Amino acid sequence: MSDGFSEAIKGSQFGRGEEGKIIDSSKDEFDEAFKNLNFNFDYSMENKEKHPDAKLHQITSFIKSGIRIIGYGFLPFNLALACGILIVSEVVGIIEELV
Repeated sequence: MSDGFSEAIKGSQFGRGEEGKIIDSSKDEFDEAFKNLNFNFDYSMENKEKHPDAKLHQITSFIKSGIRIIGYGFLPFNLALACGILIVSEVVGIIEELV
């Protein structure tokens, strides 16, 4: 089974030159074709999005799960209270997604 990368390195599937000919990977021709590729990676910090805080997201998720467990525990005893607690857990779930 192939991952596609080995064919690219060998020049059998993706390693075509500018004229469309297959590039022999044993020659410097492949290195020149690889150097001419333009990947346009921008690693500067100014274009990075702010990533969410994973630890705060995890803590909020645990709190939400605990509230849900308590809410489901109240179901056989007090339906109105259980529904209220489960609604609060959904609000915490919305807050969790915003963290």
